[in-house]
Amino acid sequence: MSGMTAERRRRWAVLAALVLGALAVFVGPASPASAHAVLQRTTPAAQSVVQTPPGDVKLTFTEGVSPVNGKIQVIAPNGDRVGGDPRAEGSTLIIPVTADQRGTYLVSYRVISADSHPVSGAFTFSVGATSAVPVLAEDGDDTDPVVKNTIPVAKFIGYAGLVLVVGPVLVLLFLWPARLSRRTPARLVRTGLGLIAFSTLAALYLQAPYTGGGNLLDAGGLGDVVASSFGTALLVRLGLLAAIAIMLRPILAERGDGGRGDGGRSGENMVDLIVLAALGTAAVFTWPLTGHPSASPVAAVSVVVDAIHLVSMAVWLGGLVMLVGFLLRQAGERELSAILPIWSRWAALAVSALLLAGVVNALIEIGTLDALTGTTYGRFIIAKTALFAAVVGVAAYSRSLVRKRVTAENPGRIRTAVWAELAITVVVLGVTSVLVQQTPARTESENAVLAGEGYFSVLVDSPLYTLQVELDPAKVGSNSMHLYSYEPGTTNLLKAEEWTTTAALPAAGIEPIDVPMLRVADNHAISEFQLPAAGTWEFTFTLRTTEIDQATVTVTVDVAS
Repeated sequence: MSGMTAERRRRWAVLAALVLGALAVFVGPASPASAHAVLQRTTPAAQSVVQTPPGDVKLTFTEGVSPVNGKIQVIAPNGDRVGGDPRAEGSTLIIPVTADQRGTYLVSYRVISADSHPVSGAFTFSVGATSAVPVLAEDGDDTDPVVKNTIPVAKFIGYAGLVLVVGPVLVLLFLWPARLSRRTPARLVRTGLGLIAFSTLAALYLQAPYTGGGNLLDAGGLGDVVASSFGTALLVRLGLLAAIAIMLRPILAERGDGGRGDGGRSGENMVDLIVLAALGTAAVFTWPLTGHPSASPVAAVSVVVDAIHLVSMAVWLGGLVMLVGFLLRQAGERELSAILPIWSRWAALAVSALLLAGVVNALIEIGTLDALTGTTYGRFIIAKTALFAAVVGVAAYSRSLVRKRVTAENPGRIRTAVWAELAITVVVLGVTSVLVQQTPARTESENAVLAGEGYFSVLVDSPLYTLQVELDPAKVGSNSMHLYSYEPGTTNLLKAEEWTTTAALPAAGIEPIDVPMLRVADNHAISEFQLPAAGTWEFTFTLRTTEIDQATVTVTVDVAS
């Protein structure tokens, strides 16, 4: 740094300030952990009363999940743990239980969604009758804020490393003047490789406390992380990174006369370049395979689109770094006249690919205008789009300077434009690093519907039948109720001879009220009735399936005002 001119120090100081500004996004107030799967239903149903003790508890989510060891418990009314080893079958988590006590059971869970984010929660059900809710001996289900804020920082470092490898390597291969030394650009590429390796190792380590709900020093679940698909993808990335570093040695080599290294265009070297491109492509795909795209409704499309997005970003931003850091200062007038038009075309292609990939990704992950404006993910997309529009405007100005051929004679104007481009794209990179930790807009919207107060649906089991209860809108005033009867534990329709329903609000002193039911099919009855007050209502359902066989189940519903 001692040989650096005042102007260069000032420029790198500006860039450092921009990076710190992007990092400031990460260390703001912690928000709840971004869970990307939601619990759809449970068996037994949450808050239900069943007469027959269940052999297992089933939790069904909106996407595939895997259990977090030691974080799934079923607590009996007397406080004993009665849950066995859980297992996941697709989107359903199955917990064997020994529910031989009468009273209320507490189920606490923490699972990892398909896109590697943790989901936690708890619910109760009762056998025979309700009782006091048992207390967990420990919670530990909240994500530590230090861990939560460190993860996007690690992601930012990885993205920065990708930028310092992809763009500079392409420039060294195809645009770097033969007379210029490669020593400093080679250091830049090696720094990028180191940043990617550090980011990958950090992500591997942080996933343990992130999914397990521990602090930054709690790596007890690291073995489970390494054995997961997330860990496998990161280990593959490290292996590919080592192979890429070896393949880059001839390209980064420096001849004694300061000319080009061994990165020529001979047949042997062309084979090496093809192998390098294949390794690089495989490495890039490890990013979408450990994030949102892997859990997308069209995962194959999302993974490819996200990989294109990453490569385009790395080419564009990495090329800008090479222009600002080296070529606009070191290349001569004739060299710039040859380099800049080619770079301008590269930048245009990269921007076009970014735009196309962004549109496709938005259609998949957002879907609706309401989700765009009404979710955190959507608002981040709006902010990123505004920044992207600004940087495209600056890039268009740079391209116009190249077309007018004023940059070779006076490179100062394009240097200023490129610095502005670089500044905005660094901030875009920071926003992207936070964005990938947010719940996708489509999922957030689905979760809001599932968790909303405007509709209630639950399945309740008895020895004679399984009853599906639907209440709409579960608010004070007029409500519609639909009941469907099935054979126990199946989806086979079951004929009910008689339906009896009562509703009570004990907290307000409202005793059981008969709710008249209209049978519209052998297994379907409906009712229209009024709920006079908000609170936790208890609905009791008695279904007679034969002349002498009948069973009763109870469901509690939180009715909004």
